[in-house]
This record gives sequence, C-alpha cells and structure tokens, in this order.
Amino acid sequence: MEPLDAALEVLQAAGEPLHWTVIQDRALRGGLLDPFAIGDVRRRVLSALADGVRSGALVKAGTGVYALAG
Repeated sequence: MEPLDAALEVLQAAGEPLHWTVIQDRALRGGLLDPFAIGDVRRRVLSALADGVRSGALVKAGTGVYALAG
C-alpha cells in the first residue's frame, strides 16, 4: 500500500487528528506499510502527508498533526 493510502486509512479508523509518528506506527503495526518494501519509511510517510495536504485530502491540525479534510 502506498504511504498516503495507509495514512488515510489510519486517520479514517482513528476518527481524530493524529501526530505523524502515531500515523506511521499504526500503519506499520497494522501491516499497511512494509518497512522492507519501502525504503526510508519516515521520509516516505512525511512526504506522503505533505502531498495529502497539497492535494486537499488532509489538513494540518497542528505541528506534526494531521487530520482528514472536511
């Protein structure tokens, strides 16, 4: 699964804004992201979250905290 899709799924399940470290942790623990298939998971998750904000799928709810848009 792509990092942005994983982040969206984690945020949908949580139903509340989460810090990016929590999003990453839940995605890894839930098997949504494979650390062996994705190099530099931290960088890829942060990049995906930034892309999500730019595309309008996500909003920043604070420093390092992201939420689903609308």
